[in-house]
Amino acid sequence: MSSKRTLIGSSITPIRFVFFVWLVFVLEYSYNLPISRFGILPREPFGVIGIITAPLIHAGPAHLISNTVPLLFLGITLYFYYPAIANKVFYSCYFITNILVWLVARPSNHIGASGLIYGLAAFIIFFGLFRRDLKSLFLSAIVLVMYGYIFYGVLPSNPRVSWESHLMGAIIGLVMAWKYFDKRSVYK
Repeated sequence: MSSKRTLIGSSITPIRFVFFVWLVFVLEYSYNLPISRFGILPREPFGVIGIITAPLIHAGPAHLISNTVPLLFLGITLYFYYPAIANKVFYSCYFITNILVWLVARPSNHIGASGLIYGLAAFIIFFGLFRRDLKSLFLSAIVLVMYGYIFYGVLPSNPRVSWESHLMGAIIGLVMAWKYFDKRSVYK
């Protein structure tokens, strides 16, 4: 572990992201702006904007709050324990997940940060299982206990929930874990 790495420093990207998500929510509801229409609309030219904007948009306070805590916990965990690859994993889970949703999801307006959450959770869980060192296995077990239930969310159950975002996020998290598990410098 690097002596320069701190919990506060590792929190910067996740806190900034969550702050921006809350800012979008407050602006939408305070000024009655139709921001939610900027979600991912699969295979629609206008829906491409959702690849960037969808994780910033939430359907209501309960949706926003249910995504805030895991975004902070998983984001800070990623940046604190795996700083050398954190940006690559975070942004891959963000953008590649959303690109896949745009390409393959059912025609619907897909919003929310749950695809990113599923990607981060899957990365931490599978990274520990693939890497098999004590620290990574411990983190994997913690995330599995706390968020293991989310894997039920990759199955279609509620037509108002983007299970496609969940599934694509989990797949990208798994791919990122496989890609980086044997890299020596993930902790630096």
